Order: sequence, then C-alpha cells, then structure tokens
Amino acid sequence: MDAIDRKIVVLLQEDASLSLAQIAHRVGLSQSPCWKRIQRLEKTGVILKRVALISPESIGVGLTVFVSIETGDHSSAWLAKFAQTVTAMPEVMEFHRMAGDIDYMLRVAVPDMQAYDAFYKRLIDTMPLKNVTSRFSMERVKSTTAYPLPAEPRSPTAGKKKL
Repeated sequence: MDAIDRKIVVLLQEDASLSLAQIAHRVGLSQSPCWKRIQRLEKTGVILKRVALISPESIGVGLTVFVSIETGDHSSAWLAKFAQTVTAMPEVMEFHRMAGDIDYMLRVAVPDMQAYDAFYKRLIDTMPLKNVTSRFSMERVKSTTAYPLPAEPRSPTAGKKKL
C-alpha cells in the first residue's frame, strides 16, 4: 500500500458511504484510478467489506458481556467443534483464541441479564469447559472499527541488524 491507498483506507474506515467522486477528490485522483485502487484493496483483502454500524442500544442489545473461557481440551478437533458451535450463536459479536491464562474470549451482545443467562446456559451445554467467567460492561467509553494506519509502510527488513 502506498500513501494514496492508505488515504483511501482511512476515508473508508471513517465513512464507507462516501461517493467515489468524494473519495477521489480527497485523495487527489480521478474516479477511474481511484475505483481501480478500491477494487484492488478489496481483492487483496485489505478491505474485507463495507457495512453500516448500528447502535446496540437502539436495537435492544445494549448489554455487552466479555466472556473468558478456559478449557481442558486443546485438540484441533475440540477447537473445530467449539468454533463451529460458538460462531453459530448470534449473540457472539467477537470470538478470539487467546494466549495467556485464558483460552478464548467472547464479546457477547444481549438485551438484558435474563437473555445473557439463557445464552450462558446454551454455551455451557455445548461442550465441556473448565471455567467460564463473565464480565459485564457498565459503559462503552471508546468503540471504534477504524484501525490506525502507519504513515509509511513497514519495510520487511525494518528492525533487523545489518552485518
């Protein structure tokens, strides 16, 4: 990615509803080369998709729960079954395999405590789990989907000593 690609990505992270003409103008290109760059960024997987961000409270899923999971089984077969089961649960917004003292972390969005309790019971019934810890968010202080982009691309040899 060059500097223009990074500008395009920053703009789309801020507002994916910008028209092609607006994006092209802001990055200093005509529409055709700008569109080709956007298509290339999509094809290479830099841009995964463009979506609308929704306020969870406005649609009735204002309770956010971070769920830490420890398991006694670390086999690939167990993980495949667990991942398939958990990713099918619509309340699970994010699912991460972790390093450290917990094995998996979920971000769950539900309407209220009763809905979380029902989710929790379904989760623990799916497979044997060693420990499940729930942490309830009292306030979302910062939430963003925009990743910080470095001003310049990192060189593959950055940080390596020269002999």
